[in-house]
Amino acid sequence: MSSSITYRLEQKRNLVTELPGPRSTELTTRRRAAVAAGVGSSVPVYAADADGGVIVDVDGNSLIDFGSGIAVTGVGASDPRVAAAVAEQAAHFTHTCFMVTPYEGYIAVAEKLAELTPGDHEKRSVLFNSGAEAVENAVKVARLATGRDAVVAFDHAYHGRTNLTMALTAKNMPYKAHFGPFAPEVYRMPMSYPYRDEAGLSGEQAAQRAITAIEKQIGADQLAAIIIEPIQGEGGFIVPAAGFLPTLVEWATRNGVVFIADEVQTGFARTGSWFACDDEGVVPDIITMAKGIAGGLPLSAITGRADLLDKVHPGGLGGTYGGNPIACAGALAAIESMVAFDLPARARAIGETALTRLRGLSADLDVIGEVRGRGAMIAIEIVKPGTDTPDPDLTKAIAAQALAQGVVILTCGTYGNVIRLLPPLVIDDDLLEDGLSVLEDAIRTAR
Repeated sequence: MSSSITYRLEQKRNLVTELPGPRSTELTTRRRAAVAAGVGSSVPVYAADADGGVIVDVDGNSLIDFGSGIAVTGVGASDPRVAAAVAEQAAHFTHTCFMVTPYEGYIAVAEKLAELTPGDHEKRSVLFNSGAEAVENAVKVARLATGRDAVVAFDHAYHGRTNLTMALTAKNMPYKAHFGPFAPEVYRMPMSYPYRDEAGLSGEQAAQRAITAIEKQIGADQLAAIIIEPIQGEGGFIVPAAGFLPTLVEWATRNGVVFIADEVQTGFARTGSWFACDDEGVVPDIITMAKGIAGGLPLSAITGRADLLDKVHPGGLGGTYGGNPIACAGALAAIESMVAFDLPARARAIGETALTRLRGLSADLDVIGEVRGRGAMIAIEIVKPGTDTPDPDLTKAIAAQALAQGVVILTCGTYGNVIRLLPPLVIDDDLLEDGLSVLEDAIRTAR
């Protein structure tokens, strides 16, 4: 890890109580009386402090963070640059609304996004608050610009919890069940899922399978946009076969279809590049961003071709809090830290360490169907021994056992059988290795 990174908190796992401890248990009781039951939490401990790769809970336990708030705190949960920028901006003004009295920070973020996102074409950006808002507005732009209505999403996709983004999302529970009816003119196509596709299916063939279905079921002339996560997140960290994305982009370009890359989870150095699209040289028409963009501040964005975004009439895009000045300050500072610490390279190093260890483990254990991922976005698909049948119960048991030993691990996947690792990109090597050892022990003992 870069010697230029300093930490406020000791970067070490340390348990002083069983988990959850008494203060966390007390807060759970208060929570049940005040917070709606529909809001879930992955772990039953409550944070009091966080820095680098550790979270300190209210009982004084130091936990290794392998979740990053779902890929949000890539620069750490209390990056000094972000904290200082937020404090300075808050001391001047917290809000004016860019649509009323604009400010420089919004423009500076848009300029930085034009610089960092794939492609050297002329670009425009709009800022929002959440990934779901970014996705909704990308679809709005595509529909207006093309004069078409239909939108294609993919199996295993996750795009958000609003009405339109629930329609785009594939997984029913817990995201869609009983919340319909959903927005119309959304069509779902087969994804490239190498572990579960028929043997030998190439990325180009998987893309052609989807294209054939699009042409038969919708018609290219009716399709406004294709939206896809370059590496699917909630669906199971599914990395499509090489050639899948470029083939879709080529077809979309040829048919006047807007190609939207949802990089809400994959963006900002997480996969070892600034954006996952960079890995195959894919240049989307519009890219959606959130999560890692601002070091924990609520900010999202769409950046796309100027000719598309500038077709929208004035007032057609925006929102009261979109591009809040404090969030913009946080984003500029977070990006500065990403550059200073070369976090794309750090993500690649994390991936090399994790993939090497976990693939070695998978050779010994028949409950690991596949280890996959890119950079610091790693997945372990858990199956029943000697089969490819998903085992969500064992997956939950592994996560619970890891937590009991002080490591916060998330699960995901259409079948609930994928362990996902999203450590902060500033995690140090010793802490990373310790967390992986705990995870390996949990997999061996929980099965």
